[in-house]
Amino acid sequence: MLDRSTPTVFSHVKPEDTPWRGEGGLRDFFAYRDLGVAEATRGKVIAHLVKAQNPPAEGTGWHRHEADFQIVIMLKGWARFMYEDQETLVSAGDCVHQRPGIRHYLFDYSPDMEYLEIVSPADFKTIDVEPAAEVPKPKPWA
Repeated sequence: MLDRSTPTVFSHVKPEDTPWRGEGGLRDFFAYRDLGVAEATRGKVIAHLVKAQNPPAEGTGWHRHEADFQIVIMLKGWARFMYEDQETLVSAGDCVHQRPGIRHYLFDYSPDMEYLEIVSPADFKTIDVEPAAEVPKPKPWA
């Protein structure tokens, strides 16, 4: 846990500064690249890049986050989510604000999927929840 009582600092992270990590992230079928924001903001905000590492099998499962703020900006490819009972296609260029506590399930994505995720606080929690709706099956990668 970072000390949130001290002021935030300037940060400039280049691609070569933080490697993609396939393990240690929230999901083992994604790779994550830390952007240094959690350290710079003393835990107030986290920003990381997320990309597809393996084909979708079961997806993320139904869950919600204990967070005050969360956005996903799709940089490449696409992902299909269930937000409550609504299927939502998020494509490159799209920005999604996930309101606090919304039940969701990322169940399908393209092999080139990559998105920026920004969440506050940095140490947000993920909580498994009961299904909100039936989830379509992912399409196999060619």
